[in-house]
Amino acid sequence: MKPTIAQLETLYRVCIMASNLLVPINLTRLDERSQRIFILVGETIEIEIYPNGRLKQ
Repeated sequence: MKPTIAQLETLYRVCIMASNLLVPINLTRLDERSQRIFILVGETIEIEIYPNGRLKQ
């Protein structure tokens, strides 16, 4: 399964924000069951990207 265009655009924005803050992105995973992208930024920031591109923090 592939991420949606909206998810990829949001993922790109999140990566830019993390790099501007000099915080590492430790994990990125596409859950094929829920079609959500999960990102672990640093050690404590957890982000979910829904198929429509919206964020859950």
